[in-house]
Amino acid sequence: MRNIYFCQTNVKLMLSVNNLSVQFGKRVLFDEVNVTFSPGNCYGIIGANGAGKSTFLKILSGKQEANLGSVFLEPGKRMSVLEQNHNAYDSHTVLETVLRGNQPLFKIKQQIEDLYAKPDFSDADGERVGELQIEFEEMNGWNAESDAASLLSNLEIPEHLHHNSMADLDGKQKVRVLLAQSLFGSPDVLIMDEPTNDLDYDTIMWLEGFLANYDNTVIVVSHDRHFLDAVCTHISDIDYGKINHYSGNYTFWYESSQLAARQRAQQNKKAEEKKKELQEFIARFSANVAKSKQATSRKKMIDKLNIEEIRPSSRRYPGIIFEQERDAGDQILNIDDLSYSLEGQKLFDKVHFNMAKGDKVIVYSKDSRAISAFYEIINGKLKADSGKYEWGITTAQAYLPLDNSKFFSSELSLVDWLRQWAATEEEREEVYIRGFLGKMLFSGDEALKASNVLSGGEKVRCMLSKMMMSNANVLMLDEPTNHLDLESITAFNNALKNFKGTVLCSTHDHAFAQTVGTRILELTPNGIVDRYTTFDDYMSDSKIKELRAKMYV
Repeated sequence: MRNIYFCQTNVKLMLSVNNLSVQFGKRVLFDEVNVTFSPGNCYGIIGANGAGKSTFLKILSGKQEANLGSVFLEPGKRMSVLEQNHNAYDSHTVLETVLRGNQPLFKIKQQIEDLYAKPDFSDADGERVGELQIEFEEMNGWNAESDAASLLSNLEIPEHLHHNSMADLDGKQKVRVLLAQSLFGSPDVLIMDEPTNDLDYDTIMWLEGFLANYDNTVIVVSHDRHFLDAVCTHISDIDYGKINHYSGNYTFWYESSQLAARQRAQQNKKAEEKKKELQEFIARFSANVAKSKQATSRKKMIDKLNIEEIRPSSRRYPGIIFEQERDAGDQILNIDDLSYSLEGQKLFDKVHFNMAKGDKVIVYSKDSRAISAFYEIINGKLKADSGKYEWGITTAQAYLPLDNSKFFSSELSLVDWLRQWAATEEEREEVYIRGFLGKMLFSGDEALKASNVLSGGEKVRCMLSKMMMSNANVLMLDEPTNHLDLESITAFNNALKNFKGTVLCSTHDHAFAQTVGTRILELTPNGIVDRYTTFDDYMSDSKIKELRAKMYV
């Protein structure tokens, strides 16, 4: 076995991978991968579940070995990695944890402090301190603490916590501190695995802006498509053990690969016509990016879009189609003065809400417990403190709860598991059941798996099969994208956009909320905010911001 190593090279490449091979038993994860990551670009690493995205990041950072190959980092360049172990710095203060993100700087700082602390401080020590202070100044060391404090404040870690121990912080606060650590000191190569996890909307928006204008190399794995679209200049696709770079963000990669797949199926279409169609697609996409509200430096990606890079994807997308057995009438859901508290804390109060036919409502709250309690109440699983709700007599509801574990406690095969919700003899037939499971990528023997051994993503896909089979005209979805891969999220998103019925949905997926929602319902301890608008317009409206701030006091 040959270790991955960092060494000098005469070629001015920020970071390169040469002949990388990784194998676990008989399974080949990477096979002679050769890729280069250049300065000024942000690379979004994508791939199906189990393709090796996180493994690849660990190899790049030297935290995991490969069977063969080498990683070259340009001499003198610094790499920073977003720490995944949230308790790794519990013995340090918050500010020190951030400063440790720039190890060369931190080591010099420590050396200076250690020398000054010597009881027998000598002239030689004084000379050495002088030398170190020159280095420290060249690295902008005298501003290090204020720069670190500024990062922390931007990530909503208030000043009074900066000198506290990391052990005193809660999980979400630790995530933010470790994020600040990875960003500190503008590393030449920044590696991040799911950086938006446990961040709220405003913090994610700040991070998007920060990275979109970042001048160095960023390599990121994320299931957040809005985030990938906002920051990425390139998509790096892990496919059949290889990694290929494509210019553009995730949406460009997805739409262009879908177009290429359709073209491949058009045998009679001339090559010149196909080329013209691809060129027109690039022109339309570039025009949309150019006029988008997100005016960032990442718009430079549109100059790099290349017709030669466009090719069909080998990805398998679930076939998610929601159909209504019957159209609902005008009365969908009426809620009158609903309130709920948990352990003496008011989660929501004075909810007056009348949902209209065809509404696609994004249910939002700063406290996720409020959202889950709201769904559980209107599904008859939980009793409210006060108030009432009433469903229209023509409605048929399907509900995807946040916690689906109670559905998967048996050893039933997936075929028998789904059969539990069959309404007719025809629906009980195995061929019929397998049709719904097959759409969710459970084909052949996969459909005979025991339901109690499924992964989180597989459970959600089973729940979607159950929902599709119900043919409901009202869908309720509490964080539906949790545990799903990008392919499933994208297919799910498109299915909801096309659904003709009514939807209540809560999600941390920004793209999901923006493209599905036509109405926003925010639950607060002091009432609701209810607006017919898009998610982005709701979150950016200054008057609504002012109102929302008062509702949580």
